[in-house]
Parts: sequence; structure tokens; C-alpha cells
Amino acid sequence: MGDVFIRHIELLGYEKRFFPSQHYVYMFLVKWNDLSEKLVYRRFTEIYEFHKALKEMFPIESGDINMENRIIPHLPAPKWFDRQRSTQNRQGTLAEYCYALVNLPHKISRCLHVVNFFKVRPNDMNPVTDSQIKKPEVFLLPKDATKNSTDITGPIVLQTYRAIADYEKSSKSEMALKTGDMVDVVEKSESGWWFCQLKNKRGWVPAAYLEPMDGPDESEEQEPNYAGAM
Repeated sequence: MGDVFIRHIELLGYEKRFFPSQHYVYMFLVKWNDLSEKLVYRRFTEIYEFHKALKEMFPIESGDINMENRIIPHLPAPKWFDRQRSTQNRQGTLAEYCYALVNLPHKISRCLHVVNFFKVRPNDMNPVTDSQIKKPEVFLLPKDATKNSTDITGPIVLQTYRAIADYEKSSKSEMALKTGDMVDVVEKSESGWWFCQLKNKRGWVPAAYLEPMDGPDESEEQEPNYAGAM
């Protein structure tokens, strides 16, 4: 079968953005059945609207007819004014929701509503920004903090790397590089492909094309494993 479906959704953290006004978006690494991994950003209000629509599509599984039959996970409604504390504290619940979602029966977890919501959008790759406004602040979720995310103390300073050679992208999910480009690394995949941002551009690049700019310890990293890249 050639059906597209999601194997895993990992909540990486959230971003505090300042354009067009201050707001928060959650960062998800979505792993697909073709072994590709895509980074997407969603506001919680979007996620909740998605959740409500999913419940309407599957009234039995959402417990609308009999609560004993409910298998669709619960999700709290958004607050009138989403602030950083609520955005942060919600991460454990949201991570568990995503885990439960992809493990639902295939008729739910692989339905078009789920697949389309987590597909990469144009603004996931090239978010609308204003060069005169402060850059987004990134708050990464610790790997072992799915249930208790309150130990995130502040914005994460992304590691900066320099491109050591030109790189021409071969797919829409990648990002082209010029020698000397300074990029911020958002996510390091064990495949050897790293998700980076350069000004208002984002995409995957081979780690071999980058050298560290921050701290001496970066040079101690192991060589990337390119087996099964992307």
C-alpha cells in the first residue's frame, strides 16, 4: 500500500515569536512512514480545533455516545490569553496526546484529517518574519520531560555553525548553503541531517557541511552516520 501515514510525533518544545505580534508555537518532529522527518510548528488553538474536528469525525471513539468507549485522548481547552507559563506547562499533556494519537486504530491515526494537519506547510519552512523585530526564542523540551516540563528555565541559545562548502538542496525540505553561511541548528538527527535556520529560511542540511562556532566541545562530536539519511 502507498498510503502516507505518521509513525511518530515528537514534541521538541516551543517558540516564542514576536511577529506579527507576540505568540507561541509548538515545535513537532513528525516521522513519516517513508522514514522522512519533518519539523512543523502549530499554535495550540490550531491543535485544539484539530482535536475538536477529530472528535466529531469519530463520535463513538470520542465517547460522545458512551464514555466507556472513548479512546481518543483528552486535550484541555486553550485559555483566553495564552501566556508563557501555560504554554510551558501544557507540554507534558501535549506530548502524551501526540503519543496516544499515533497509536490509535489506523482508521483514526492514519485518516486524512490527521495526516493533513501534520504535513509541512509553507510557513513551516519559511516563517513570516520581520528583520527589524527580535528573533524567536526557542525553548526545547528535555528528552525525559514528557510528564514534567516545568524544569525548562529559559530560552535555549541555539548552536551556531558555519557552512564550510556550498550545498545545493535536492528537495523542498532541504536548505541550500553558501560557504561561510552562519546557521542555527534546531534539531540534530542521528541520520547526519540537521534541521537549521538561516535568517527566515529553514531546512535540512548535511552535518558534514557545517563546522561549530560555539564552544570547544562541539568539535568532539562523533562523525555523523549517513545510513538511511532523511
